[in-house]
Amino acid sequence: MKQNKKLSVLLSFLLILVYLTTFLAISTEARRHHSKKNRTHKHKKQRHDHHVPAPFPGHGNTSSNFNVLSFGAKGDGVSDDSKALEEAWKAACKVEGSILRIPSNYKFLIKPITLKGPCMPHLLFQIDGSLLAPPKVGAWPKSSLFQWINFKWIHNFTIQGTGTVDGQGSNWWATAFPSQVAFTQALSKNKIPYMKPTAIRFYESYNVTIRDISIINSPLCHLKFDNSGGVNIDNITIISPESSPNTDGIHLQNTRDVEIQHSSIGCGDDCVSIQTGCSNVHIHHLNCGPGHGISLGGLGKDKSVACVSDITVENIIMQNTLYGVRIKTWQGGAGLVKNITFSHIQVSDVKVPIMIDQYYCDKHLCKNQTDAVAISGVKYDQIIGTFSVQPIHLACSNSIPCINVDLTNVQLRPTSSKLGYGSGGLQHEGLCWNSYGKSKAPLVPSSIDDCLMRGSGGSGPQKIAKSRYENVC
Repeated sequence: MKQNKKLSVLLSFLLILVYLTTFLAISTEARRHHSKKNRTHKHKKQRHDHHVPAPFPGHGNTSSNFNVLSFGAKGDGVSDDSKALEEAWKAACKVEGSILRIPSNYKFLIKPITLKGPCMPHLLFQIDGSLLAPPKVGAWPKSSLFQWINFKWIHNFTIQGTGTVDGQGSNWWATAFPSQVAFTQALSKNKIPYMKPTAIRFYESYNVTIRDISIINSPLCHLKFDNSGGVNIDNITIISPESSPNTDGIHLQNTRDVEIQHSSIGCGDDCVSIQTGCSNVHIHHLNCGPGHGISLGGLGKDKSVACVSDITVENIIMQNTLYGVRIKTWQGGAGLVKNITFSHIQVSDVKVPIMIDQYYCDKHLCKNQTDAVAISGVKYDQIIGTFSVQPIHLACSNSIPCINVDLTNVQLRPTSSKLGYGSGGLQHEGLCWNSYGKSKAPLVPSSIDDCLMRGSGGSGPQKIAKSRYENVC
């Protein structure tokens, strides 16, 4: 009997033990689940506190992909999308390797805007749609007449895409006029400011690449670089009418280490204009025309100092241009142009394929002055094709001659038989004045062989060039 009682007590104790063990296990699992739930909720709240923007539906935004449509742009070509572009720029500027997108099949009207850096490295501006400037001259504030899209202090930056930057400049251009005076009068009559904006301008920017896009119809210059360096331009197209005044394609000033390649430029002024402070510029595989050719200058205006060096222009096709390859300086200037090479230039119906003009003047009359920007070390190699006015024009300063000028394999024939080299065509033989150097056959016309005076320019002029001009550069 006692044994049965002991068994009953032991059984009851075991049942109580099982019950307590089960209760403790359930309680522990519940606490663990509650703790996990709290941690998950806390983590979600923490992400929410960072205000990470959700992707804009349909426009493919990510943390490094900024579509201008996501910032309120309409893209209808009529609404002002300037603010949206500015906000998209600010956001993209803060993220390394980000992409600012101008999507295809949209047109964005952008008023004059400045996009500033410094930004995080490797910012990409992907232009696949169209950017449009205000078409009416009166819509431009007076404070913005220097440029339309202005980039300042940008490093490690790329513009690329299949799109178009359209300056809509036709209202800025009066019809082509035969003189600067007539053009100025036309501007006044039509209430058009004399100062006209450049389409795209870079200021103090370095390691900039521009490729594939088209820039068209700028009111003034299409693409300009000031005080910049490390510029690469590849496979771009620049187009404006031949009659559009002062619409240079690419303008370089105080800019170094530049490569312009595999592009096509047709405009109303220089395809490429190289100004003072430029060095180590390589231009190659370019189609130029219509326009005024590829020019160094005008340099030394208003007795200023001009320094240009180490410029190579090669593998160029020029068609229907006013000039081919040209160096132009104002009388009274100072400084030095040196180490310039023009080679493998194919010209077709170019008025004057080869030109050095140290008497440049854009007025009816300019005052004669003795000082000049010195020119030394200019090589012309394989300049071949047709001209319509003169094959060569070397007009060097009376006091500071051009020295070390080389002419090699220059073959230039008249476009028309009326400009033949017979007695009736002597005026088309070219002009050569105070230039020293050497020439090497083949040379057509043969008179080119007599264009250069032999030697280095004499000890007197050469000493003046070295002592008075080279030191300032």
